[in-house]
Amino acid sequence: MDQFNNVSVVKKANVYFDGSVTSRTVLFSDGTKKTLGIMLPGEYTFNTGVAEIMEIIAGELQYRVGDSGEWKRVNGGESFQVPSNSAFTMKVATVSDYCCSFLAE
Repeated sequence: MDQFNNVSVVKKANVYFDGSVTSRTVLFSDGTKKTLGIMLPGEYTFNTGVAEIMEIIAGELQYRVGDSGEWKRVNGGESFQVPSNSAFTMKVATVSDYCCSFLAE
């Protein structure tokens, strides 16, 4: 899907890691939520409350779930899922455009 129709967008940006990761929240009429953002090269760890799907629209990175998980490569056009109540780390190699979908519990 290249665009979202009939949504609301929160104007205030989500800014992480001194501006190296930024996103905007997109709210859907059915109550679901996504964020659309950009990550600059670097290493970032995030914690999850609910399960997430990270869709990498463009860019290249490696990720792992937890502290001892295996590093996996993902490129633009690919995605990965993160379980609820966990942490994941991304090593972003190139500027990466992403869409994060928060899954209902």
